[in-house]
Amino acid sequence: MKKQTVYTSVNLKSCKNCNICINICPKEVLDPDENGLPRVNRPDKCTACGLCASHCPDFAIEVKPIPDTKLFA
Repeated sequence: MKKQTVYTSVNLKSCKNCNICINICPKEVLDPDENGLPRVNRPDKCTACGLCASHCPDFAIEVKPIPDTKLFA
């Protein structure tokens, strides 16, 4: 089974820097930047489990699976 591609983003304007997302991610996709705000540093490890987004009190994280756009011949 092929791993799905995932788009994960953090809205830094909404983020209150609680770091719940960094601490709850089972794949360590997020790391704090120089100001302590979460950054997506390993997007290839994201499994789209949604734990970061569902636990974010500020609704600042979006996790979206990206459908495979390859056409079958």
